[in-house]
Amino acid sequence: MTSPTSPIPGVAHTDHSRADDLSLALRLADAAATASMARFDAVDLDVQTKPDASPVSEADLAAERAIRAILAEERPGDGILGEEYGTSGDSRRQWIIDPIDGTANYVRGIPMWGNLIALAIDGLPVVGVVGIPAIGRRWWGAEALGSWTNTPDGGERRLRVSSIDTLDEASVSFQSIAQWDETGHLDALVALTRRVKRDRGYGDVWPYMLLAEGRLEFVAEFGVQEYDIAAVVPIVTEAGGRVTSFEGEQTLSARSVMATNGILHQNFLDFVHSPAPAA
Repeated sequence: MTSPTSPIPGVAHTDHSRADDLSLALRLADAAATASMARFDAVDLDVQTKPDASPVSEADLAAERAIRAILAEERPGDGILGEEYGTSGDSRRQWIIDPIDGTANYVRGIPMWGNLIALAIDGLPVVGVVGIPAIGRRWWGAEALGSWTNTPDGGERRLRVSSIDTLDEASVSFQSIAQWDETGHLDALVALTRRVKRDRGYGDVWPYMLLAEGRLEFVAEFGVQEYDIAAVVPIVTEAGGRVTSFEGEQTLSARSVMATNGILHQNFLDFVHSPAPAA
């Protein structure tokens, strides 16, 4: 997958610094896509189990190494937080990397996995790129520059969340029933699915991109790390949506996330946290 054509849509000529950061993030995503696609669905893919029992493949490691090599050359003063190789540097500018989000899908040959690249400044994600190279899709966004996706004809389209303003008409993605059950929120999920128009468990990063495209109104999950959600934040917020923890906090470290079209954010928070959510 190649980066969008230059100049990047929505980037003002006077905002060179953020434009440069976004351009670099897109090239990092190119490198990650190349490294991960090289071994996707390979019959001899090497897969190991990490201490937390999650899988890691040789492609996860190769993709993160490819990203880190470029950053070492072009942004040596920036910090890095990566899923596979941890944290390096202590700059207020930190690149947050999930080389393959959805490794469980990747190792089974299921194409819904992504390369996630974000730049956070003072802990706030200001640039995000999400690529799902196995289906030829990419989404990107940056603070004050909008969020965008590629189109089948090789162009770009600006993203905008939906204008749906009632729970009754909303479509939601709940990620995993087990997550909601393990965190004690299963009753709220069941009540929510009875209240809204449509529910599906799309999983991993894709539903957040569907939300930014205006196709969903709500995505929530638990057990997430900073690198799982940092790239999502600029894309969703620049499309007009809102991203918080499940409790409504503006943080990456709560280990939970709720993303909505913004209009319904408080409605969803109130509903899932009501003493006895009612359909």
